[in-house]
Amino acid sequence: MHIVHLALQGCLRSHDIEYGITADTGGHIRYLLELVEASAEDPAITRITLVTRAFENDFSAIDYACREEYVGPKITLIRLPTDQPGYLPKEALWTELSSFVTAFDAWLAALPAPPDMLHAHYADAGEVAARLHARHRLPFVFTAHSLGRSKLFCLEQNGSRIGAATRAALERRIAFEERAIEHAALIIASSRDEAERQYADYHHYDPGKIRIIAPGSHLTDFLDAEPTPAVEALLHPFLRQPEKPALLAIARPVTRKNLATLVRAFGECAALRARANLVIVAGVRDHIDTLEPELADNLHELLTLIDDYDLYGHIAYPKHHAPEDVPALYAWARARGGIFVNPAFNEPFGLTLLEASAAGLPLIATDSGGPNDIVEQCGNGVLINPRHHQALAQEAMALFNDHDRWQQMAVRGRDAVRAFDWQRHAQRYHDLLTRLRRPVVDPKPITSLLICDIDNTLTGSAEGISAFNAWYAAQGGLAFGVATGRSFHSALSILEQAGIAYPRVIIASVGAEVYYRQADGVTYRQDTAWSAHLDSRWQREAIQRALSEITELTPQGSLEQRHHKLSYFSDGDSALPDRLKAVLTARGLKANVIHSHGRYLDVLPLDASKGLAVDYLRAQWGIASEALYVAGDSGNDLDMLRAAPCSIVVANYSDDLLDAPGMAHAYCTQAAHAQGVIEGVEHFRQQHARRLGDIA
Repeated sequence: MHIVHLALQGCLRSHDIEYGITADTGGHIRYLLELVEASAEDPAITRITLVTRAFENDFSAIDYACREEYVGPKITLIRLPTDQPGYLPKEALWTELSSFVTAFDAWLAALPAPPDMLHAHYADAGEVAARLHARHRLPFVFTAHSLGRSKLFCLEQNGSRIGAATRAALERRIAFEERAIEHAALIIASSRDEAERQYADYHHYDPGKIRIIAPGSHLTDFLDAEPTPAVEALLHPFLRQPEKPALLAIARPVTRKNLATLVRAFGECAALRARANLVIVAGVRDHIDTLEPELADNLHELLTLIDDYDLYGHIAYPKHHAPEDVPALYAWARARGGIFVNPAFNEPFGLTLLEASAAGLPLIATDSGGPNDIVEQCGNGVLINPRHHQALAQEAMALFNDHDRWQQMAVRGRDAVRAFDWQRHAQRYHDLLTRLRRPVVDPKPITSLLICDIDNTLTGSAEGISAFNAWYAAQGGLAFGVATGRSFHSALSILEQAGIAYPRVIIASVGAEVYYRQADGVTYRQDTAWSAHLDSRWQREAIQRALSEITELTPQGSLEQRHHKLSYFSDGDSALPDRLKAVLTARGLKANVIHSHGRYLDVLPLDASKGLAVDYLRAQWGIASEALYVAGDSGNDLDMLRAAPCSIVVANYSDDLLDAPGMAHAYCTQAAHAQGVIEGVEHFRQQHARRLGDIA
């Protein structure tokens, strides 16, 4: 397979990236280079080409006009010239896209065969890929890295004055993103926030063709890092008491990174200033006024705040650092019991969070973007609203004053972060590309249907999953689907991570959403008819207001709230669902209330549940009731288990499932997890065969 990556922004080269030299030379370049290096290790990938824009410059000794650069045995970097020879920031690249497409066409024509797949990175490359797709029907994958609508929203929410030129540039970028989203065969997102919230603001949003693959990171250098004399020489001249714990931030000084809020949090909290130092490593610079306007403006703001709060001696903000200093910076902060802080208005993923975790630093991070996923998986940090600087200071003080908690987070981060590796990323990425190139054709017509819960029903045993995949591959007309309380993207991610076969249908959000796998074997289509059906008796805002008065309920995170689902943590009271229904009824409201695992509570439209969605599917596909199998393990599976004659309760069930009313017909397996699902299906098949034999 020959993959061509398009990336026009920043100063891209094969090694020794000059990070921070421009506002566009940041984490996405590192992401791209590490992705192609991991891809090249797969024998199925025969060639990888990075295609970028050539330019002349007077701010670096590096030749960024060089036509071709060797990256690795399978990897080549190609720079194509455009009409304007000089460097252009991303806001001005649009003027060169037509000439870039012309140059790319000429390069493409010289190839012995067209590439198998284009992969566009950032909005301008997405626009190029959309134009090339229109000309040559070349399929392409799109990775946004960050989205224009999110940036515009951040600026507006922050009260920033948005000039006419900035607004025009963002609106142009958003238009490019819209075209890329519309025409891409597949969109790769780094986090659930990106997939489910940020892309949802676009007119051409299609959740079924977005897949989440968390970036990897080369973390060995950070796991074993130690402080160095070079880093001490870098920081100690700034600090009166360099031995104190440190709040550390490493980020380019762009508006989105919100470094000013970190300075305000530190400057306005006397207790925090007395307890710790603040270290901000904001790219590299010689003279601020020679930087691009956004970088210069943000650095001027930081210096003004430092002066206003009189933070001299308490804050370090070095002008230069080498790439090899970065692991030592984390280690220096760890040795002092420090904390890594990412206060960005939005962080698509956050590679520095992984680095800091690997180095043993607890995290305080924005609740907008990828940090949600990292902190959820690692359990090594605290999420904060990036606009509330008082909350940042409070969380920092709480963590500094609780050494045991600090230590637990440090250990968890170092252990769990190992899951974010490039080999795993590349494997999932290549699987998706292979499926796009050679769609999996579903065999025989559907004659029977198996719907399983995911967590603790299918998952929980690697051996069981392997047995299930082999068993399902041998089935004829049996369609496999899942019904889960997870969102669609969360369900797909857990299935892919567990290695479970791609289901034909996904019933997500406790029955509130239904998705069908498409003919390409990769993307899914949402059932809009089901969504419209649920709208008819759903008063979301009124129900949410009524439940806000119930003190025993705590709303789950924003990502768990869906258009047709409100999710809460409860105090475990089994009588709570009936009491909530009474509260709603008294206000003329109706909803389906589902309690599971003793502490999770979901509120859905009256017509939504796993059971109702399963019955809807059965009717849609014309499946006989005796050919419908459902499997689950907990309370949120109860209504589908009650409704289906062939109900399977796996041996590891919870919530006293078998004691619930209406469950006398269910079969409880001897095997747990996925092997229990197999056992249950075979049990009901044998039972049905015996009945047919008796009739004959």
